[in-house]
Amino acid sequence: MCPSDDPQETPESSQDEPNPNGMLAFETLGKFLEEDDWKPRRLDEKNAYSMLYTSKNGDFRCYAVVRVELEEFIFYTIAPVRIPADVRPAVAEYITRANYGLRIGNFEMDYADGEVRFKSSINFENETLSPGLLRNALYPAVESLDRYLPGLMRVSFGGATPLEAIEEIEHPSETKEDE
Repeated sequence: MCPSDDPQETPESSQDEPNPNGMLAFETLGKFLEEDDWKPRRLDEKNAYSMLYTSKNGDFRCYAVVRVELEEFIFYTIAPVRIPADVRPAVAEYITRANYGLRIGNFEMDYADGEVRFKSSINFENETLSPGLLRNALYPAVESLDRYLPGLMRVSFGGATPLEAIEEIEHPSETKEDE
């Protein structure tokens, strides 16, 4: 995880008082996560929550972060495996292919440790961060990781090429017809 994106780090405040809009957003986030049954756990008095999400293809560790001073919301959903070093270049190609055309969010991989995550974010500067906006950022993230995880696994551990794996995910009927 990049230090600037670490959910446990928050930007230093240049003011004595926290940004009221950013703090309201963090309160809205906590209430939304509780009411939507995400079972959030606040991270050591930071403006971030950790939670688990169970999908069709795996259990994902998730982080919801409000960068109070910057008025930004960032949501990460983490793949349940670390990518072995020898296949990271192929996985980088796979996630680049997956990212192409995604409308909301993107995949990222940490080359240092093999962590793959999906990130969705909102800049809500001078705007109210609503439950609807939060829902529209969280669910596409977990759904995207769930959709692309089988291909990620095939490239990482099953010998598939990035192109083969993307074709299986994005054009399943075409790959079945070719068999």
